[in-house]
Amino acid sequence: MNLSQIELLRVLQETQLNLSRAAEKMNIVQSAVSRQLQLFEEEVGSPIFERNGKKLVALTPLGKQIMGEVVAICQAKLNIHAIAADYLDSNKGTIHIATTHTQAKYFLPKPIQRFRKKYPGVRIYMVQSSPEQLIQQLHTYKADIAICTEKVNDDAGLITLQCYQWHHSVVMPKDHPLAEGDISYARLAEYPILTYSFGYTGRSNIESAFAKSGLELDIILSAADTDVIKTYVRLGLGVGLIAGMAYDERIDQDLLIRDLSHLIPLSTTKIAYLKQHYLPLYSQHFIEELLLAAQDY
Repeated sequence: MNLSQIELLRVLQETQLNLSRAAEKMNIVQSAVSRQLQLFEEEVGSPIFERNGKKLVALTPLGKQIMGEVVAICQAKLNIHAIAADYLDSNKGTIHIATTHTQAKYFLPKPIQRFRKKYPGVRIYMVQSSPEQLIQQLHTYKADIAICTEKVNDDAGLITLQCYQWHHSVVMPKDHPLAEGDISYARLAEYPILTYSFGYTGRSNIESAFAKSGLELDIILSAADTDVIKTYVRLGLGVGLIAGMAYDERIDQDLLIRDLSHLIPLSTTKIAYLKQHYLPLYSQHFIEELLLAAQDY
C-alpha cells in the first residue's frame, strides 16, 4: 500500500463513498480509483467495502477499523507539512476559520484586526455555516479552528476552549408593550417570537429555559442571521430574541433592546480544533488574541 491509496480512502469517506466524485477530487479517472481499491483489498486480504454491483454502499467491519487508521495517517501527513512550514517561517501561512455569522460579524473583527497587525504574512480564510457543518469542516481538514456556541462539546475528537460568555436580549419597536415593566416568561410568551434556527447562537438555552418555565414560545420565524431577525422585527412580525452583543447602538437606534439574562442562562462561545492537529505558532497566537478579546465580554 502507498500514501496515494491512503489518501484515496480518505477522499472516499469525505465523498460518502462516491467513486466519481472521489476520482474528480483525486484528478484521476474512475477506473483508476476502482483499480487502486482492488489492489488495496488484495493486499489486506479482505474487502473493506460492501458493494451493490460496482457501487460502494458501506464499509465492512474491517473497513471501519482501517478507516480509523487512515484518518490518523492523513492527519500525520498534514502535521508534517505544517511543522516543516512553521520551522522555515513561523510568520507566514494560512488560517482557515469555521464560524457562524454572529461570531464573524460581532466578535471576530477586533481580534482579527489586532492579529493582522502582528502577522501581516498570514492569510485568513473564513467559512460561515451551521455548528454541525463547522465540526465537519474540522474533520475534513477544511478548517483549522472553529468558533461557535453550539455542538462542539459533543465531539470527543476536539479540544475545546471556553472563549467568552454572553447573554440573550429581546429587541422590539420602541412603542411595543414590552418596552415598559418587568419582562417575565409569561409576558414574552404573549407575543410572536423571532429567533435563531435550531443549533445556532444559543437557541438550545432559549428552549431549555422556557421548557423549565412550563411555557411555550410562539416562534413564528427562525433564522441563522441576526440581521434577518432584526429586519422582520422592524416589519412588525414580532419581537426578536438575539445575542445581546448583536445589537448595534448606531444602526439599531430605531429598536429597543432589553436584557434577558434573568430568564435565559448565559451562553458560552468556544474555540475548537482537532486533538491531533498541529497548530503552527501563528495559529496559537491567533487563539491568544481571541481569548484576549473575550475579556471585553
